[in-house]
Amino acid sequence: QVQVVESGGGLVQPGGSLRLSCTASGMFYGITTMGWYRQAPGEQRELVADIGAGGRTNYADSVKGRFTISRNYSKNMVFLQMNSLKPEDTAVYYCNVRTLRTMGWGQGTQVTVSS
Repeated sequence: QVQVVESGGGLVQPGGSLRLSCTASGMFYGITTMGWYRQAPGEQRELVADIGAGGRTNYADSVKGRFTISRNYSKNMVFLQMNSLKPEDTAVYYCNVRTLRTMGWGQGTQVTVSS
């Protein structure tokens, strides 16, 4: 079973930056993909970005050029650097970790972009 914990959310003005962190722990073998999803009020959860075991990245069109996902393989951590934030980026951001046998979600961290 994999436990997932996120941190780094908060309130930021439009144009600002935030960095989210996520750590996977527990008894598991072989993390494959680590990624970030977000869910705004009244909306479905959507993929923001993910990164595979080999380092291949995938981004939602709405965040390309502004967000960067990275990963520390030895510490089972994934990061999301968010720049040029917009009010429409406001949402709860969830970390997702997939292993060869299971999947885990974090509890979510709130990101609010407002002046």
